[in-house]
Amino acid sequence: MTSPTNTEQRITELEIKASFAEDQLDQLDKVIVRQQQQIDALIREIAALRQQAPEGAGGAGVPRNLRDELPPHF
Repeated sequence: MTSPTNTEQRITELEIKASFAEDQLDQLDKVIVRQQQQIDALIREIAALRQQAPEGAGGAGVPRNLRDELPPHF
């Protein structure tokens, strides 16, 4: 049979581990919230860029000259 002090020590160690796990979980939760905010901002930015793009920018049905797309040093 285990002594009362040994049991108390084990309980204390488990409480410490649980506390560290809870802190880590809180930190991860904050990271997830921040990442979701960044994703939402990027989605809004992409939507705004799509609205700014000219209708023919997709290249659908518009012939293009590849020479016009060469970098200036060629």
